[in-house]
Amino acid sequence: MSALRRADGYAYAEEAGSEGAPTFLLFHGTGGDERQFTPLARQLLPGARLIAPRGDVSEGGAPRFFRRAAEGVYDMDDLAARTTRMADFVAARKAEGGGPVIGLGYSNGANILASVILARPDLFDAAVLLHPLIPWEPAPVPIATRVLITAGERDPICPAPLTARLARWFEDQGAPTTLHWHPGGHEVDRSEITAISRFLERERGRTAA
Repeated sequence: MSALRRADGYAYAEEAGSEGAPTFLLFHGTGGDERQFTPLARQLLPGARLIAPRGDVSEGGAPRFFRRAAEGVYDMDDLAARTTRMADFVAARKAEGGGPVIGLGYSNGANILASVILARPDLFDAAVLLHPLIPWEPAPVPIATRVLITAGERDPICPAPLTARLARWFEDQGAPTTLHWHPGGHEVDRSEITAISRFLERERGRTAA
């Protein structure tokens, strides 16, 4: 069972993992909460320590991780401040554990996860970005994080060209990057779950090696 805790300004759910297991950080989408991905995470990474923060911004009552003016129009100052805050939260949780650190985020959660990786490439060993939208061109920075990006070819919220651009950007920074498409929109397709499972299976292999 997960316990609801509070640290570094965030309410978050935590489930203990086995010794040496990965720490799996989970970031919900707009309107989700710390419970959105914990059942899936238990299946994807059995035995992992699970950490799931709740977004500390409210958009009409829907939790988010940073403010925006409209769909795809971000408050960049707020994003920068909350990226620093989230990076500090992740660093503190990382210091508590001994295994690799893996992130998974969907939509707004994928965006804050990506933003943290851009700001602090040292924090995550691997990351799963479900339907991310990074509408700006990030500054170059060396990144070793292994990245899986999944997206819908007809996603009205996260346009396919921007998703492809983000994948190319990660590759250009040296991050081993896999891009998985499904033919639909912003929903999480079953094929994405299969792609995530395969990606994490490789991560489990690295841990066991």
